[in-house]
Amino acid sequence: MPTAPRNPAQLLRFTTEGITPEARVQLWEGHNARALIPLDIRTIDAQPMRSRQTNLHLPAIRVADVSGTSQIVERSESFISEHPTGMIAVFFAIEGEAFFFHRGGQLSLRPGQAVVYDADRPFVRGFARGLREVVVTIPRTRFLELGNVRQTPLPLVFDFGPGAGTHEQALARLLRQTLTQVEGPSPALDPALTEQNALSLLGLIIGGQDSARGILASAKDYITRHLTDPDLGPGRIAAAVGLSERQLGRYFGGEGTSTSRYVLAQRVELAQQLLRDPGQGGLSIREIAARCGFASQSHFGRIFRERVGMTPLQWRKQ
Repeated sequence: MPTAPRNPAQLLRFTTEGITPEARVQLWEGHNARALIPLDIRTIDAQPMRSRQTNLHLPAIRVADVSGTSQIVERSESFISEHPTGMIAVFFAIEGEAFFFHRGGQLSLRPGQAVVYDADRPFVRGFARGLREVVVTIPRTRFLELGNVRQTPLPLVFDFGPGAGTHEQALARLLRQTLTQVEGPSPALDPALTEQNALSLLGLIIGGQDSARGILASAKDYITRHLTDPDLGPGRIAAAVGLSERQLGRYFGGEGTSTSRYVLAQRVELAQQLLRDPGQGGLSIREIAARCGFASQSHFGRIFRERVGMTPLQWRKQ
């Protein structure tokens, strides 16, 4: 059953577990209407519906982690007239293939793909073998501020899985990591910053919006994903986000650092985590240096001491 929001970002949870099978669809519809998007929902087979949802309400946008058994969800013209939203929705498919019917035709969506659509235009979505997805809803007025989206026909499909663009992967990881973070025992979240980063990345993807915030969020995500690679450098990072090395350096300079210094800071932070983790006590200093992307133990030791004020071994002992 739903629980009340318990943090400033308004976290809600819902599960059909413990609900009588006859009432599950109705209560599932009710939760979606309150927390995400009003939907007309139907089951496909005779099995009782099983669904679960975690919702995070940020200042303007809403993010949800949704999973469930096979079902069909619909917003018809008559349903929309009774339940308008004023929202644009982005559905990130994590598990389960789906069909998507809209006025212009039909789409087949597979895991690793996202679709952007106006929630106040009729659509039918179906999941024959269940679903797991991350959903974001954005007020239409905010969405129209994201670069050239007015000229972007909807629905728009983009890939975000392995092999997809850097910005697309960064947005999907940001959303999933945010939902994972708030699921922890002591959520530590800056709602406004998270929302700004998400919107900036979406603007890069579909609106061609060249924002420092979006570029930096994408570059930092790329650095995180490749931090253990000793060949990671400013040129490679800049190429990944579609800029020259000098342009990217200016963006990091706006934060009082450089691309190289930021990479080193992240590597030192990772090393600190490994050094203070009792479960990693069997790792030698050389092995930790390699795991953190340093080319040599001596280079690691020098950088670590410059930034922390003591050697890696002294840090571990303390």
